[in-house]
Amino acid sequence: MQKQVDRRGRPPGTTTFEAEPARAFGAVVRALRTADGVAQEALAYHAGIERSHMGKIERGEHMPTLVMILRIAHALDRSAGELLLETEAALVERKSGPVSRN
Repeated sequence: MQKQVDRRGRPPGTTTFEAEPARAFGAVVRALRTADGVAQEALAYHAGIERSHMGKIERGEHMPTLVMILRIAHALDRSAGELLLETEAALVERKSGPVSRN
């Protein structure tokens, strides 16, 4: 009987990156940052991450870890829950299209 070898990481052929939530989260971060009048470099500094990485997050090219989400929220003086609620609302709006309020 052969011993089963445990392999670390993802199984071959799987991915964990989903572009749509990453883009929605990035758009929320950018909108809040610009509304507060904060430069991307300043936000990255206060969040403790590289400016280029913050750019990738804002463009939706990278989905941050939970720790990074917490750092970004703290740097924006908001809760992580607020960021995620805004992201969820953006995703719902994208799926259903803009809502007409007459």
